[in-house]
Amino acid sequence: MSELRQDPTTKAWVILAPERAKRPQPKHRVRPAEDLPSWDSSCPFCPGNEDQTPPEVFRLPTSDQGAPWEVRVVPNRFAALSYGQGGDIVEEARLFRKMDGIGAHEVIIETPSHNTPIALMSYDQVEKVLIAYRERYNTLKKDTRLKFITIFKNHGWASGTSLVHPHSQVVATPIVAPAYHHQFDIAHEYYIDRSRCLYCDLLKEELDQGKRIVAQTEQFVVFHPYASHAAYETWIMPRMHCASFGVFPDMYLAQLAKALKDTLLCLYTSLDNPAFNLMVDSTLTEDEEDPYYHWHIRIVPRLTTIAGFEMGSGIYISTAMPEDTASQMRACFQKLSKKGEISLR
Repeated sequence: MSELRQDPTTKAWVILAPERAKRPQPKHRVRPAEDLPSWDSSCPFCPGNEDQTPPEVFRLPTSDQGAPWEVRVVPNRFAALSYGQGGDIVEEARLFRKMDGIGAHEVIIETPSHNTPIALMSYDQVEKVLIAYRERYNTLKKDTRLKFITIFKNHGWASGTSLVHPHSQVVATPIVAPAYHHQFDIAHEYYIDRSRCLYCDLLKEELDQGKRIVAQTEQFVVFHPYASHAAYETWIMPRMHCASFGVFPDMYLAQLAKALKDTLLCLYTSLDNPAFNLMVDSTLTEDEEDPYYHWHIRIVPRLTTIAGFEMGSGIYISTAMPEDTASQMRACFQKLSKKGEISLR
């Protein structure tokens, strides 16, 4: 039988309906890395094609003379928002408001290798990607007009990506979407009522129950949330309370790199390299020290297509129970750990 569960962080309800996994569905898998070349002359993100992108805003150089860089960040050639003057809301009529499309939209080119996704990178390279995330986040937040910064990765065509070369994106906006306002309000109300962080309490509850925990380290916990919006939805959450990814201590990035790479490798192995969306959820740029929010990484595999019911009702349907998917992921972690392919257990 299906089950309705409420997400404590958004108050949204989701339907968990494992029987729907039996429906015919297109497989949202991504072309295997071994089927792609390590360099593509037509790819604007490959080394040697740097003139096909806008001038870079950040680079991590390499000590290896065979490659000119390890991570590059460039403005998105087809940016949704861009730097400029303005930032004021203008009312065209009583109900119609607008503002100039100021902001930033950048691409983080994660590796010179055309066919090496994060799941197959070294821990050192994944840490460099996270360093680039942090560098751009902390640079963009200096513009006080920019209220919210979203770091995300689309992997595979079903996720919305347009290029296969491994890359992430960062978008900084002068406004905050109502959905995030709602999420922050829920966390704030919980803190006012209980003098505790909702996410810290949620993490403690998940650890106490244990059945949705996938893996854990000294500083991070990998788990499938109680009210997962999609099958195999995975969160990576720091144990230490911190509202903003931008101020999280540098000393823990290496450990985060291991948690992220190992999680993605298990998804790559268990689900045959699925399409997915990855988001770094962080608080507002002007409220980085708040006591009520708790930054984390969300990974949402795209195993099914969002259709009319979800769009019409706002209720998501997941085709698996998170307790079952977490168990499968734990088994994958244990298997890869025994083979020496990952560090987490």
